[in-house]
Amino acid sequence: MKEKLDFYSKTSIKSYNLNESMRYQLGMLDSLDAFTRVHSENVANITCRLCEYMKLNSAFTVYCTMCAYLHDIGKMFIPPKILQKNSSLTEEEFKIMKEHTTLGYKMCMEDPKLRPYAAGTIYHHESLNGSGYPKGLTKKDIPLEGQIIRVADEFDAIVSKRQYKTHIGISETLKLLVNDAELGKLNKKVLNCLFKVIIDDTNYEISMIFDYTKYLSSQIKRLEKIDEFNKKIQKAKSENKKEYIRANMKYLFENGENIENYKNVMEEYKTAYAKRKEKINELFNEIKSIKKLRV
Repeated sequence: MKEKLDFYSKTSIKSYNLNESMRYQLGMLDSLDAFTRVHSENVANITCRLCEYMKLNSAFTVYCTMCAYLHDIGKMFIPPKILQKNSSLTEEEFKIMKEHTTLGYKMCMEDPKLRPYAAGTIYHHESLNGSGYPKGLTKKDIPLEGQIIRVADEFDAIVSKRQYKTHIGISETLKLLVNDAELGKLNKKVLNCLFKVIIDDTNYEISMIFDYTKYLSSQIKRLEKIDEFNKKIQKAKSENKKEYIRANMKYLFENGENIENYKNVMEEYKTAYAKRKEKINELFNEIKSIKKLRV
């Protein structure tokens, strides 16, 4: 048994009924490279949850989430050498990269089934203070769906770059978003809802690890019982007594364990237990850090 964390496991568009048209839009993601596809799915999941935390109605939530799924569809037209470049883009390369917004918008507008969700492509890099692209719009001209997707997109981009395997340290990422909000780039209400989403996810991770520690604890107790039997064997004076203890002892062994290796296995379980308990404490501290963030 091993705990498994899905960073975006709590809610997704899959919780809603998808009609044939929506399935068509989601199928368009097959045109994207693997990294961009996963990013698009992550952004959609976060967007869906942000809408729910903002108490927006279900129809808008589905619409906004569909926009988020398609927000980077224009990247299918960006040259792979630019899209997959590991180092910083040159000024000219970044200029080409930014075209994914208008290219995606054009693609959606030309397809009747994608047209209703074109907003995600054109607005997700706009900033409330007018410093974004492609049009440099300000708050009054950026629809709510664009403002929500912008927060989800920026968050997942940083998380993916830093390759988080857990929520430990994620408050540092949120601080970067707080800075952008203070500069007037991001919607503060949306960002505050993101804090709640991350706290909820962190509590979810804690519960998963806690469940695993219960499993580890049960395994340690089982192995300690074996150790007790082994000590009794050492003290037993008659061979019959020893055989009786061994007979009871063998039923406690699992998965290739035996008298020669059980102590090593027990130590491995104890080490794993200590690490999980330490991680739980770190995650609780992470929640405290997130709760202190203000925008």
